[in-house]
Amino acid sequence: MPNADRPRSGSVRQRGAPTAMALETKKMLSEMARVKSAVDRVVLDQLIPKESNVPEVRLLYKMMRDYPSRPAKGMRPFICVTSCKAFGGQEADIMLTAACIEIFQNWILIHDDIEDASEMRRGLPALHRMYDWTLALNAGDALHALMWGSLLRNSEALTPRKTLEVMEEFSTMVSNTTEGQHIELGWVVGDRWDLTEADYIEMCTKKTSWYTTISPLRLGGIVAGADPRSLNLMIEAGKRLGVGFQIHDDVLNLTGDAKYGKEIGDDLLEGKRTLILIHLLSECSASERQEIARIFRLPREERRQQVGYVMELIQSHDAIGYAKKAALSMVDEARAILTRARWKSDGAAECINSIAHYLIERDW
Repeated sequence: MPNADRPRSGSVRQRGAPTAMALETKKMLSEMARVKSAVDRVVLDQLIPKESNVPEVRLLYKMMRDYPSRPAKGMRPFICVTSCKAFGGQEADIMLTAACIEIFQNWILIHDDIEDASEMRRGLPALHRMYDWTLALNAGDALHALMWGSLLRNSEALTPRKTLEVMEEFSTMVSNTTEGQHIELGWVVGDRWDLTEADYIEMCTKKTSWYTTISPLRLGGIVAGADPRSLNLMIEAGKRLGVGFQIHDDVLNLTGDAKYGKEIGDDLLEGKRTLILIHLLSECSASERQEIARIFRLPREERRQQVGYVMELIQSHDAIGYAKKAALSMVDEARAILTRARWKSDGAAECINSIAHYLIERDW
């Protein structure tokens, strides 16, 4: 791992050294694509059923396979696999667990899209827009059940103790993620406008960090037999990486292009309290805050016609620039923490550092 006092990525870019970082990122993305292909084979060829004599069940299987078949980075299972290798484990031992992380990601996306009334997912209509929302909800439930059943198969390659430890980590991950989702939904339903950056970080830690970075890092370590101290460090580093990832995702939602895969500005249409919005509310005038609240109380389609006002305020107060700096700071803190882990593979550990850099540099 690089030294804890490694220059911040923003400073590196100014001195012209990003060529080396760009090469690291290119190598990392190539490896991520390889792992994603291997995970997809497990998910689509071994875990999710394909055929049934019952037409309705055949449709269910088709819907279960829909999101996993769409283009995606596969970052979470890649973090899991890379962590396992960095702690001295074997890729073959972690692949089923990594595949279950991918299944988890897809079933919560189905539910998330329904709850947020999202229109798009990975460049295509959300599943509940293609089928009745009740069918989409049930397909998400089916993937959830499949995840737990698939995790039991770990007993074929891992010890019973490790299998239970993996399932306990999944339980913690699911609990934290659903709590975080409930916090965010509660803010919208409860019309909350008194939120602070600390509130946002707590919500993101639960909703995003646990399933995006904390548990993938820890699961790799659990399977590889990492020491307890390093596993605890993965919580501290993973928290910051996940929050940085989510802040950057919030930025992409307002600034991204077609590669982002969702409707640009969708967070504003869904009424999400992002760090960008929370910072804006702390900077703008009382009358502007009242107008923002009024717009956010409108139905989605009516809000679409007036959300330009909010975007103008975001730009005038440079709320996006503020969020970018916050994401960079979070990832820099995480990288320093990661240097304290007892890695056993320098190459895989360096790859984790490249992932950390990529979390706030990606464009989709």
